[in-house]
Amino acid sequence: MVTFRRRTIREKVLQVLYAHEISKEPITFVIDTILVDLQDHKADFDFAKQRIYKVIQHEEELDKIITLKVANWEFSRIAIIDKFLLRMGICELMYLNEIPPKVTINEAIEIAKHYSTEKSGKFINGVLDSVYEQLKSENKLAKSGRGLISTTNTSTTKTTSKNKKG
Repeated sequence: MVTFRRRTIREKVLQVLYAHEISKEPITFVIDTILVDLQDHKADFDFAKQRIYKVIQHEEELDKIITLKVANWEFSRIAIIDKFLLRMGICELMYLNEIPPKVTINEAIEIAKHYSTEKSGKFINGVLDSVYEQLKSENKLAKSGRGLISTTNTSTTKTTSKNKKG
């Protein structure tokens, strides 16, 4: 059974979000149309749908975060593809704990280079890196596991050290 690369799936998520925004068609119709080739691959289809629905569910919150991070820009002047990629990236950072932050940021940059403007990769990198650093400093990054941010706090580490001595 063929599985799709995660970048390809993220590109399809971008296509769904864009098509939904432009066409105003129901999201289920857009998903069924654009993700038709993923429907026989449950894990890939679920990966895509999870991202689509999370971005839509948190769109207002994500847009507020973007607006705060681009204080010198009018939100309405940000390229539409960049908005979607920023929403997707911030959503992954905040709500999808199985993806390492560096992967999220790098994927958004690479997709931006392919689908958006010449300067979009740098713009997206700057915004997502700033959001990542803020989430990290506020302990709002829900990442744990190998290759992800550890949720171990200093009191747990001290307890573990004491147990090794005793």
